[in-house]
Amino acid sequence: MKAVLTGLILLCVHTGAAALDGRTSLQLSDQVDTLLSAPQAAPDFASMPELSAQSVLVFDQASGQPLLAKNAALQTPIASITKLMTAMLVLDAAQPLDEHITITNEDRDTLKGTGSRLAIGARYTRGQLLHLALIASDNRAAHALGRSYPGGLERFVPTMNRMARALDMHNTVYVEPTGLSSGNRSTAIDLAKLVDYAYQNYPEIRDISTAGNYTLGTQRVVTQKKRQKPQVHYRTVAFNNTNRFTRAEDWHIGLSKTGFINEAGHCLVMQAQVGNRDVIIVLLDAQGTSRRAGDVTRIKQWLESDSLSHRTDNRHTPASRT
Repeated sequence: MKAVLTGLILLCVHTGAAALDGRTSLQLSDQVDTLLSAPQAAPDFASMPELSAQSVLVFDQASGQPLLAKNAALQTPIASITKLMTAMLVLDAAQPLDEHITITNEDRDTLKGTGSRLAIGARYTRGQLLHLALIASDNRAAHALGRSYPGGLERFVPTMNRMARALDMHNTVYVEPTGLSSGNRSTAIDLAKLVDYAYQNYPEIRDISTAGNYTLGTQRVVTQKKRQKPQVHYRTVAFNNTNRFTRAEDWHIGLSKTGFINEAGHCLVMQAQVGNRDVIIVLLDAQGTSRRAGDVTRIKQWLESDSLSHRTDNRHTPASRT
């Protein structure tokens, strides 16, 4: 992290390490777009790819330099990117991951009316819900995690905002743990701080969020057709990661989370190793999953091309959370 903070001195008017239980976080200026327009602050931007997402930031973790930015200080709804903060607080609470939590009516989506494969009354371990929230972006799973937090949602949501302030995410606000509300808002700059901090300090999130798929094993499933008796089946319940690049052999991803609601568009944050660089990629408000995927592909091709003059090996080893 020292390299990150040192490099950011060149980018930010004020830079420093924010102490949080002995850990540090990224410090990115809210004026990043203005600073990036200066020749000394950016690589060859003439060769940058055209991207459809409304807000973009690509950040080199080792050198501490922004490689690409577009409306990076624009505050916008972040959808299920919210679940990354949810997962961090759940792990910080150190509640037993093997403790069972029952899905209740409180966990239903009353904002958007989305469904879930988690039945009301079903019981899952906290660890299973954490996997489902990060991999499948299941809203009932995320809500149940927040609801079962010590003190419930009344304490959980304020803690989300306190954590954001501790990480110097000055333009971020959380109102609930799933991302269904458009009131959860942030910027690409703030989310780069969040992703970097999560990557450095939460190996559990790295492992879970980069899994291409997840299975609950054999589950009892009850189905009922109109005017027929309920039928009981036992089947393997499997979920794919909402980020398809986690299943691609040509990607080396260290952390991942996607998000979508109409107000936020299609969003993605991830840490990845691309072209011998450890980078953080933030895409907000892309119009469609295909365009979001296209943006990510173009960024990868750009990073792997000769567009960047410095081709040094910037890989670094992530820190362990204590």
